[in-house]
Amino acid sequence: MNEIVETLRNIEQNYRLFQQQQFTFTRALDRAREEAHDSIRPVATIVQVQSYKDHHCVNATDRRILNMFLSICNDLRSLCQKLETLYPGDHVTKALLERCKVLLNDSNDLSALRATYPHGVVNYLSYEEARYYYGGVVSLLPIVIDHLKEWVTYTKRHLLHQVSRGCGISKKEAPTSHKNPPVHVAAQTSISNKDTVQLQEKDSQKFLLESQRPKQKAPWRPPGKH
Repeated sequence: MNEIVETLRNIEQNYRLFQQQQFTFTRALDRAREEAHDSIRPVATIVQVQSYKDHHCVNATDRRILNMFLSICNDLRSLCQKLETLYPGDHVTKALLERCKVLLNDSNDLSALRATYPHGVVNYLSYEEARYYYGGVVSLLPIVIDHLKEWVTYTKRHLLHQVSRGCGISKKEAPTSHKNPPVHVAAQTSISNKDTVQLQEKDSQKFLLESQRPKQKAPWRPPGKH
């Protein structure tokens, strides 16, 4: 999981760099669309951006910023595949990954996609026409990254819950050591007192028997001869 979190963090950092150059990105698309005589339709798919980069870029700066966008898309796509392989998950995580895979599909229509608060990428577009042409393509990355961050948060919570349940079960099933049951002091004292009384009774009976037994007289001796 740590590797997944680190990978997503690196992608997010690259996206922030890209976001700071959003104006450069839209200007590159403007020029590529003019070069391709494709000024009517909005930029609606990833494959459209790929075509502009490969065939209609007029300078290295435009090619670099379009390639940056495509690279982030590829990184996100690879991360989705890794998550799907390593963590089968449940219906929640599967739905999030499926949504990301659909959005990152090369031919998926992004024209109606709009990132909302807290993302301001659509508002950064200077006028309504620009929002119409580029609102979808600039919304793609922040929305996918949000879905993947939600996936990570949910999966971490789910794994933590499983670990907690496992610890609870282990504690319940742990064998208790067999110790001799403690003997209460009161019980020991009672037993000791009982033995003492019985011993005293035996001694008393022995004394009475000896005192009642007739004493043997010494043998008679004539006087004066001792």
